[in-house]
Order: sequence, then structure tokens, then C-alpha cells
Amino acid sequence: MKTPHEIVSHMLNQDTFSNWLGIEVLELRAGYCKEQITIRNEMLNGFHIAHGGIAYSLADSALAFASNTYGIQCVSIETSISHVLKVELNDVLIAEGMEVYRGKKTAIYEVRVQNQNNDLVALFKGTVFITQKEWEF
Repeated sequence: MKTPHEIVSHMLNQDTFSNWLGIEVLELRAGYCKEQITIRNEMLNGFHIAHGGIAYSLADSALAFASNTYGIQCVSIETSISHVLKVELNDVLIAEGMEVYRGKKTAIYEVRVQNQNNDLVALFKGTVFITQKEWEF
């Protein structure tokens, strides 16, 4: 069976959007992923703050990476996010995805997105379907 680092490295190699975001994986273990990005000008909306989809996408990647660390392919089936603080140019966002529940067919994750000052900027919840298919590459 593949290690969490091998799996996430493979996922990132195939994921042009996460690469465009500039995701840097900081920590990884079974059911857990911590990653970060820096907000660039092209990530800003008409209010000159980060588009909400940026924090959402970062959290969604943390969900994907954390849920797939067991070596079994997982796909999201439901996600939601609450944006609690604006994100500005050059902010560093750190997403920490943690497993809350893992059953035989589904798992639930919480992803906290904080800025460089450790202020919570978004709270994301995701449910994944566990496919029972092992990662092979």
C-alpha cells in the first residue's frame, strides 16, 4: 500500500488547479493534512479581497488529501463553508484538515482555514465516499 506522502504527491502531480493555487503541503498523516498558500493578485475579486472560492478550494484540497491518506480512494459527496474574515493580498492561508469520523463507506472532515496571524478566516466541513479502491500508480 502507498504511503500518505506518495499518494498526495501523486495527487498533486495530477492536479493543475491545486498547483495554480500554489499549495504547499506542510504536514501529512493518516486522516490529516496541513497546507498553505499565499494570496496573489489574480485571486482577488472586485472588492479587492480574496474570492471566496480561493479559501473554499484550499479547504477542498485539504479534504481530498487528508481523506486519501489511508491508501483508499475517496471522493467528496458534500461540502460546505462559512467565511468569517476577509482575506487580503499577500495573506498566507493555512488549512488544517482533520478527520472527525470514518466509517466503512463515508468519512467526515473539518478544515479550519487560518491566516498568518492565526485568525480563523473560514470553517469547512466535508463528507467523502470511501470507494474501497486502493491507490495504484
